[in-house]
Amino acid sequence: MSPDTGPLSTGAVTSEFPARAPQRLRVSFEFSPPRTEGAERTLWETVTRLTPLRPTFFSVTYGAGGSTRQRTHETVARLKSETGIDAAAHLTCVAATQGEIDDVARAYWDAGIRHIVALRGDPPSGMGSKYSPHPGGYANAAALVAGLKRIGDFQISVAGYPEKHPDSPDAKADLDNLKRKVEAGADRCITQFFFDAEDFLRFRDRATAAGIHVPIVPGVMPVSNFQGIARMAGLCGARVPAWLAELFDGLDDDAETRRMIAATVAGDLCRRLHAEGVDQFHFYTLNRADLTFAICHLLGVRPPRNGAPK
Repeated sequence: MSPDTGPLSTGAVTSEFPARAPQRLRVSFEFSPPRTEGAERTLWETVTRLTPLRPTFFSVTYGAGGSTRQRTHETVARLKSETGIDAAAHLTCVAATQGEIDDVARAYWDAGIRHIVALRGDPPSGMGSKYSPHPGGYANAAALVAGLKRIGDFQISVAGYPEKHPDSPDAKADLDNLKRKVEAGADRCITQFFFDAEDFLRFRDRATAAGIHVPIVPGVMPVSNFQGIARMAGLCGARVPAWLAELFDGLDDDAETRRMIAATVAGDLCRRLHAEGVDQFHFYTLNRADLTFAICHLLGVRPPRNGAPK
């Protein structure tokens, strides 16, 4: 797909969605730890809505500089205990020594959490700021992965960047970094969000050619707020195609139409990737269920009917 053509350019895409995926797609969902009582209610309403889709795991983010460490731990533990679904805790290198990070990892292990999303992390001042390793801390995500593997046999997911990390000098250096994380023991790569299927497919091909053979799972960000996503994309190096901006043009005060377009665009992206052999998707939910649930429904990922085998 060229940068100037979008998912709606081939006609009505909804007719091309299968009623049921021929082989059940695997999905996972990312949440952020809530900061207020209202946000907590919203999160658990979202969890209740999405749990029947039987995700392979939930993941919970870790604030810049480790600012949500305790809330992340509490949310992960509650997800696992109340849903029975694997829960993964994000863990970063930022603002902590190796010993402090190791203590957090051991606390997860002791709580029965066996899945970590290991990340370098954003600087305490947020995305776009210059990163510097913490004195006495893990220098990067590859070192963090190796450290986690010394503590326990965690399942470890790491990040990948179809359009390269903004701190990487070029795409090759970025892939070399991913390979170091895999060689250190990572089991899976989850990508930064993107909007063009070809960006992911090229990245997957280049990773395979570079000797990276773990699953590479596309991270999907439904566009509920175009201006907000555009700002985030600018900070993390994701390209926003012109066709996507055009689709949301003039809809600032029309939330219902934005949601309809967001579900169609993200659903079509997933459908295109599924046609290329992708059978796992990781959704950045922003702690809201409606768009993610709708996209999964379009893809045939649905709650089991009464009496249907799980």
